[in-house]
Amino acid sequence: MPTKPFVVEKAKDFPQLGRFAIRDMGQTVAAGMCIDVEKKEM
Repeated sequence: MPTKPFVVEKAKDFPQLGRFAIRDMGQTVAAGMCIDVEKKEM
């Protein structure tokens, strides 16, 4: 779970911003493609 908010777009709407990789301590721990966005208030 990310500790800070980040920006991501649906791959269908904006392919260049729809893919992501999450790194921790120099290692990739997750990678994927955004298929839907759900907004939540913090």
